[in-house]
Amino acid sequence: MVYSYYPGCTLKTKAKELDFYARKSAEALGFTLEEIEDWQCCGAVYPLASDEIATKLSSVRALNAAKEKGQDLVTLCSACHHVIKRVNDDMANVDDIRQKVNNYLDLEEAYCGETRVYHYLEVLRDKVGFDKIREMVKNPLTGRKIGAYYGCMLLRPSSILQFDDPENPTILEDFIRALGAEPVVYPYRNECCGGYISLKEKELSGSMVDQIMESAEYKGAQELVTACPLCLYNLNHGGHSHTPIVKYFTEILAEALGIKEEQGGVEGA
Repeated sequence: MVYSYYPGCTLKTKAKELDFYARKSAEALGFTLEEIEDWQCCGAVYPLASDEIATKLSSVRALNAAKEKGQDLVTLCSACHHVIKRVNDDMANVDDIRQKVNNYLDLEEAYCGETRVYHYLEVLRDKVGFDKIREMVKNPLTGRKIGAYYGCMLLRPSSILQFDDPENPTILEDFIRALGAEPVVYPYRNECCGGYISLKEKELSGSMVDQIMESAEYKGAQELVTACPLCLYNLNHGGHSHTPIVKYFTEILAEALGIKEEQGGVEGA
């Protein structure tokens, strides 16, 4: 299986571990991520203005690049996935946006939402299969109690993202279980961490982080895993409590597959 891959800006800077271990794990699991050439920032926030076109262009360029290769597009960062998936829905279903974007880009063939967009977790669940991953685990994470932190952007709006049940998601818990660890379900796992207001409203954002961390700790979580660089930073630095610790889900995947020990640290991370 070969996929076009959109890493996004943060995975080249502050979130190198998320990207690095995803690539290495993909190799071990038998699929290939081909990074799109000359990709541009997705904007990190989906523009809600109905007449906003400019900030959607970079997403469409990435989607069209995958279409030209005849490949599905895989994303990894929660924010990138959210933006690109919603822009793709616009291009498939909103005539005015589709027409304006295609007129501006002047592509050889109009882009109309043909590319299928997957989050890396969906590839693990739907293409590789958690049963196969379980069979390939070399270092089971036995005895570890790990909570999933979904945050906002992976799950909503559910009608467009179609990632999982927004109120009772299971994909990360099933992933954790496949690695041999015990998934911990806690009430605040799909609540916002306040990441986008963390600079302007530090006190409010810190309170949101504390609620999440206290909720997870109360239910017995020793670690949390997430797919969002902003969430990881905010959970580790935004509140008063830094227990449990927060990691990227790709890091524990690489650990269970025996890749993390082989590769060592991530250069420049």
